[in-house]
Amino acid sequence: MKLTHNRAVLLMVAVTLMWSIAGVVTRQLEQARSFEVTFWRSFFTVLCLLVILPIFQGRDVFQRMRQGGAALWISGLAWCGMFTFFMLAISLTSVANVLVTMSIGPLLTALAARLFIGHRIAPRTWLAIVVAGIGIAYMYGSQMTQGVSLMATLVAFGVPISGAANWTVTQHAHAQGHDVDLIPAVLIGAVFSSLLTLPLALPFQASGHDLALLAGLGLVQLAIPSALAVLCTRVLAAPEVSLLGLLEVIFGILLAWVGANEVPGPNVLLGGGLVIGALALNELIGWRSRA
Repeated sequence: MKLTHNRAVLLMVAVTLMWSIAGVVTRQLEQARSFEVTFWRSFFTVLCLLVILPIFQGRDVFQRMRQGGAALWISGLAWCGMFTFFMLAISLTSVANVLVTMSIGPLLTALAARLFIGHRIAPRTWLAIVVAGIGIAYMYGSQMTQGVSLMATLVAFGVPISGAANWTVTQHAHAQGHDVDLIPAVLIGAVFSSLLTLPLALPFQASGHDLALLAGLGLVQLAIPSALAVLCTRVLAAPEVSLLGLLEVIFGILLAWVGANEVPGPNVLLGGGLVIGALALNELIGWRSRA
């Protein structure tokens, strides 16, 4: 599929909208909770990708996966962490908390790349890391006095940490001349997530209504947008992808607000504003300097 720049931008906006539905859909579940929600979403993602992958990449894609090397499987483990921590965090704290925490992923990636593969961090990015850290500390610090658990916070942080590990591994592999095919890595991550959460999900309690919603998440919120996002990254520059990716936070909070009456508090709005503003400004400056 060949995309123009404008079509890639529009497609990436659609991708972020699809990503953002997880919170509001999860709030509509009747009986499924926690590990069972995580298992079913990952399981349905596996089923969908088993169909989508051959369409996008040909019937020999599974043969190529066996030759993907260690980086592909490490990336798959990182995707497993992102899938699992995200759904568990959604069940423990607000959608807004999870999405704002996720948004610091690019900054954690910059730190991880500096520590493990020697990438230089620009002064503007150091400043963005500090400002985002203050925003996150304020958001969670004020909530902990209101009863938000430390466990919920730690689980939510597992998402951007896993993401930072994933992108650091793929960057390192690229530097060594071995590109990681991200869509098969998503499939591996979904398989690992399903296997990891299956024993903890038993006995199943999900209703037919729940299974229909979770199947929709597996297809519309993970499998399809993951494949489309990879297509967009072939046309859009990294700062463009990061900036457009911030729409997931905005869309997700708005959908949870309208669709589940989950109103973000002033601490989330202020702390989240600092995080989003710092990341957006950092990416905009980087984009302009490269141009």
